Amino acid sequence: MCNEFRFENSLQDLLEAFSQLSVPIDWEGGAPNLEPRASIRPTDPAYLLAGRPGGGGRLSQLRWGFPGPRGPVINFRSEGRTFGSGRCLVPADGFFEFTGAKAPKSKWLFTAAEGGFFAIAGLIRDDRFTLLTCPPGPDIAPYHDRQIVILPRQHWAAWLDTAQPQPPIAPLPAGVLKVTQVR
Repeated sequence: MCNEFRFENSLQDLLEAFSQLSVPIDWEGGAPNLEPRASIRPTDPAYLLAGRPGGGGRLSQLRWGFPGPRGPVINFRSEGRTFGSGRCLVPADGFFEFTGAKAPKSKWLFTAAEGGFFAIAGLIRDDRFTLLTCPPGPDIAPYHDRQIVILPRQHWAAWLDTAQPQPPIAPLPAGVLKVTQVR
């Protein structure tokens, strides 16, 4: 499952996308330095938007992976669950999957077919976050038996408003993602 993603967009790109949806974003202190990150791996800090009752998002930087008995829990199955609190969106402009039986495995980059960035549904617990997963859509199924939950833009505001029921979680339809072999 997803154990590496990237976010190379700017703070301005992020603010503009959420402004177009009339979703307010704030943060503590001065504007964060959202440096382009070509690789974000488990236990790395990453920026996310923490949801709250009434909507909008708080831009925060947390570590990826809940503490677990056998290492960090970086992916969390969404089937049959509802998430009333702790919801977050993790902005990414690409994620990687690996195929093959032994190293070096083939590495595949998945990006939005229409360009720009997307938002992965996640959960916050204490000072950590994890990414939600669901069955794969047709763009991912040839590479993996699960996919991270990428929410369509029209569901971003509802996901962040923890006073409202969560929007539907589903695999992406065909053609939403572009796949490029990295190695």
